[in-house]
Amino acid sequence: MPAADRSGTRIAAVVLAGGQGRRMGGADKGLIDYRGRPLVAWALAALAPQVDALVVSANRNLETYAAYGYPVLPDTLPGYPGPLAGVLAALDAVNADWLLVAPCDTPHLPADLAARLLAGARQEGAVLAVAADEERVHHSCFLVRTDQRDSLAAYLARGERAVRHWQAGLRSAAVHFDAACFANLNQPRDLKAGQRPV
Repeated sequence: MPAADRSGTRIAAVVLAGGQGRRMGGADKGLIDYRGRPLVAWALAALAPQVDALVVSANRNLETYAAYGYPVLPDTLPGYPGPLAGVLAALDAVNADWLLVAPCDTPHLPADLAARLLAGARQEGAVLAVAADEERVHHSCFLVRTDQRDSLAAYLARGERAVRHWQAGLRSAAVHFDAACFANLNQPRDLKAGQRPV
């Protein structure tokens, strides 16, 4: 159900595909094939039905990403400062109350990710909700209120980069999902394992 149906709350989403792919030998991770289609296509297909607007954070192959039909946002900060630079670019670009963030290398995102994160944030009176499972927190999959843009900009301006450290400074909620939803394919061996029949 689109976020606009939830009491008028608007949710945008960004798929983070702007990294340098070091653990993939420098390959553009979002465009690597997984079960017959690029990783980014899996993330876009999972998120599009859940949100009102969708953008892609990318710094290479911009035309290839744009062919999926969503705005493509390069980092506005120099030097590949990490995933939070993509989040900041998205916060500057979208018109929404909340921003849902997910990396391109997580192809099995849950169909209710946005709704459950929003419910968790509201229940806790939080400005941030982060996905988790029974064993770990998935700091790169989260929902943040867009009015936290200045907090993030200040954090990055100080030279800070770690997602979890920025999140630690915000009132947050952890929302639990099945761990399989966040299988992270960020090395060649992960892709090979993911190609096995399930």
